[in-house]
Amino acid sequence: MNRFTELIGCRLPLQQAGMSGTATPALATAVSNAGALGMIGIGRQEFEVIERYLNEVEALTTNPVGCSCIGHFVRSEVVELAASRLSVIEFFYEWPDPARVPHNVICGWQVGSVDEAKAAVDAGCRYVIAQGTEAGGHVRGQLPLHEVLPAIRTAVDVPVVAAGGIADVAGVRNAMALGADAVRVGTRFVATRESDAHPEYIDALIAARADDSVLTDLFGLDWPGAPHRVLQSSIDAVMASSNDVVGETPLVGGGSMQVRRFSVSTPTRGTTGDIKAMALYAGLSVGSVRRLMSAAEVVEELSAAFRS
Repeated sequence: MNRFTELIGCRLPLQQAGMSGTATPALATAVSNAGALGMIGIGRQEFEVIERYLNEVEALTTNPVGCSCIGHFVRSEVVELAASRLSVIEFFYEWPDPARVPHNVICGWQVGSVDEAKAAVDAGCRYVIAQGTEAGGHVRGQLPLHEVLPAIRTAVDVPVVAAGGIADVAGVRNAMALGADAVRVGTRFVATRESDAHPEYIDALIAARADDSVLTDLFGLDWPGAPHRVLQSSIDAVMASSNDVVGETPLVGGGSMQVRRFSVSTPTRGTTGDIKAMALYAGLSVGSVRRLMSAAEVVEELSAAFRS
C-alpha cells in the first residue's frame, strides 16, 4: 500500500485514463475489478447519459471507480451527480478552480506544470496527475514526463500520478523511480475488448510504432488551441479527404452526431464513415500495443512492476 492506494482504496497504484467516448463503464469497471482504478470519461454528455453510466458502474463493481471531466465542456449538474455516486472525480484542461472541487468526494486534477499542480492542491485537490508531452490525446504541458514529474513531486505534498507514454512494465518502473505514487495508462486500454474504440482505431494502434505518434493541433475544430497527440496515419487520411463531414457517431441517448473533418471526436464502435480520417489519439507508448487484450490482462501485465 502507498499514498495513492490508501487514498483511493484500490489494490494497485495504477489508473486507467478516463478517455471520453472510449472509457465507458465496461472498461472502467473491468479495470477496477482487476485491482486498479478505472475511470469513465465525461465530456459533453447529457445528464441522462451519465446517470445511465453510473447505474452500469454500480451494477458491475463494488470497487472504486472515478470519472474524468473536461473542465470547460462538463456541466455542473453532471459533476454534482457524479460526485454523489462515485469515489473519485478529476478535472483537466482548465486552470484549477476551488469552485469546481466537490468536497464530498476525492478530487484530482491533471496538470502540466508545477504552478498548475500547486494551484490544484490549493483548490482542494487530494491528488494530481503530472502529464508529460508523451501522452496521447490532449496535452496540457510542454515538458516530457521525466522533467515535469520530479518537479511536481517535489512541489506538492499529495499523491502524484505519472501520465504520458507509459504502457509497459519498464515504463511503470521508470515512473515510480522518478517519484510517482501511481501511474496512469491510456493508449494500452484503448486497445482492449472492453474499450468502446472502433475496431479500425484499435487495428491502427496495433500496427503503429512509437514514432507514428505526433503532437499536433490539427484536430481542433471543436477545441481550438488544445494540442493533442494522434497517429500520423490519421493526419495523412484527414488531409487527403475533401469532405466536410467524415462520418457519423450514434449517441448513447439516441440519435446520432456528424463527425466533421478535423473534429476532436474519436471513433467509437458504432461510428461509420472514414474512420482513418478521424482523431486517432495515441501516446508515444503506442509501440507497446501489439495485440487486442482484455483490460484485466493489461492490468495483470503492468502489475508485475509492483512485485519484487
